[in-house]
Amino acid sequence: MMVLYSGTTCPFSQRCRFVLFEKGMDFEIRDVDLFNKPEDISVMNPYGQVPILVERDLILYESNIINEYIDERFPHPQLMPADPVMRARARLFLFNFERELFIYVHQLERREQVKEGAKLLEGARQQIRDRLTQLTPIFVKNKYMLGEDFSMLDVAIAPLLWRLDHYGIEMPKTAAPLLRYAERIFSRPAYIEALTPSEKVMRR
Repeated sequence: MMVLYSGTTCPFSQRCRFVLFEKGMDFEIRDVDLFNKPEDISVMNPYGQVPILVERDLILYESNIINEYIDERFPHPQLMPADPVMRARARLFLFNFERELFIYVHQLERREQVKEGAKLLEGARQQIRDRLTQLTPIFVKNKYMLGEDFSMLDVAIAPLLWRLDHYGIEMPKTAAPLLRYAERIFSRPAYIEALTPSEKVMRR
């Protein structure tokens, strides 16, 4: 059985929980206190971070790698495109999300530890706001990121969209199609099941 070591408020862990519930398979989730991590976390992941997936003698970390492994191991429903060209494009999207969006999520997650303070955090919020606004035209016509089908791209961005209020990010009115898209994701049964009690209270 797969075991996921997951932070109860960690957006990257939430991605993996979401995929596990979408697949509807047997798994175990072990909650990790992000402020008091057990020693074995650093043994399994030299970076000392969650999520971590363990299956027999396989240990994986980094949410996108974990999720692609789960998707290949349990292909129904398939979350990465079957076509090699589309799959490569999806991976590039995921890479860009990390470089252009989630780099700022890391800053907001560590806001108590950021010495530079308010100015840096406001810059991070502005970067996220701007980049999400740039994505908005996709959802004027598309139900999901890649069209009609729910995919790993939707999984990847969902934890950020859920935390907009929590991070103090107010989207402009022009982002209405993006926010409607977010509600479509949030209404999925697997999304609701994957939320921890700590995450449920992040949204008003």
